[in-house]
Amino acid sequence: MSTKSSFKKFLLLWTGELVSSIGGGLTSFGLGVYIFQKTGSAAGMALVTLLGFLPTLCLSVPAGVLADRYDRRMLMMIGDGCSALGIIYILICMMTGEASLAQICIGVFVSAVFSALLEPSFRATITDLLTEEEYSKASGLVSLAGSARYLFSPIIAGLLLSISDVRLLLIIDICTFFLTVISAAIVRHEIGSSKKTEKKESFINDIKEGWKILRAKKGILILVAVSSGITLFMGMFQILAEPLILSFRDAKTLGIAETICACGMLFSGLVLGIKGIKRNFVNLLGTALIMSGLFMLGFGLFENIIPICIFGFLFFATLPVSNNCLDYLIRRNIPDEAQGRAWGLIGFLSQLGYVVAYAISGAAADALGRLTGKGVGRGAAIVVTAAGIMLALTAAPILFPKSIRRLEK
Repeated sequence: MSTKSSFKKFLLLWTGELVSSIGGGLTSFGLGVYIFQKTGSAAGMALVTLLGFLPTLCLSVPAGVLADRYDRRMLMMIGDGCSALGIIYILICMMTGEASLAQICIGVFVSAVFSALLEPSFRATITDLLTEEEYSKASGLVSLAGSARYLFSPIIAGLLLSISDVRLLLIIDICTFFLTVISAAIVRHEIGSSKKTEKKESFINDIKEGWKILRAKKGILILVAVSSGITLFMGMFQILAEPLILSFRDAKTLGIAETICACGMLFSGLVLGIKGIKRNFVNLLGTALIMSGLFMLGFGLFENIIPICIFGFLFFATLPVSNNCLDYLIRRNIPDEAQGRAWGLIGFLSQLGYVVAYAISGAAADALGRLTGKGVGRGAAIVVTAAGIMLALTAAPILFPKSIRRLEK
């Protein structure tokens, strides 16, 4: 583990990721509204999200191996910088006419391919820079940066869409990539290359070695397996929250509502960033996930923006807690030199549920909307409430296995 803290350098990298997250949120919100207004279907929004997610999932394992073999900061620079290419392609299509769903899918896919390099390298860099005592605080700040796309981006995007169109949002997102690349370059210059080893073993051997490390800790395997189910139900909520609200309110209201909901993540993220979590990680993890499911259930029960915002706020407030606990329990049980490949494997396995969610949730909402005769909004609400119930039931078993509790000791 790290013995010398470089928290200021971590904060510089974190600032770049915060700005990048806001820019990515602008694009995500703008494209979601654009597609829903053009098609009136949740399935189209789900398709774009799926194609944006698949490269991140499929490339997470080789990206993790690269993070252990080569300079992690350089990989972050390449991933963030080149991911702008896909957004630029969509912008060019819109400048020359209306971008089709296929063109948007291509641009999002290209951007996601390069972004896949970023996550394992960024997570492994945190271990490079910080001491074990700082992991919990750093995890809270990382969760806060991730929440920025839900906290700041929607209200900014909603207001900008009332005076302009989605092209302005894409331009702003493209500009944010420069700050991210610069921050990674500065940190790389100050601490040097992060190449970990001169081994020339094959990718397959490195992946096998990463799997052996995960398999050695039964508790980690259980957490990863449960996480895959959890991402299935959270993915349904992620896809359907926007069409649920857009079915009876406009884009500006959607932006305000998303920001209010994400304030829950801001509140708990700030608390964790200041104080961290000292003990009872397993109990907090299970409880937070169960509550997340119950709040999802409440979110889908009403066609009224006020209770939607209340339950959304409470749902988002639980996320940094569960992410913090998961991050701590796994990070402290993996050797430094294997952090990249381990996080790559963990990311791949735990996020398989998102693929299923993105593939079926939009079509399910459309079908239920037609079946009930109440439209896609109420169809989305039915799926969200069912997903909330299943999330709570899936999370409950985390509280019991001794192998998970041993990770905390």
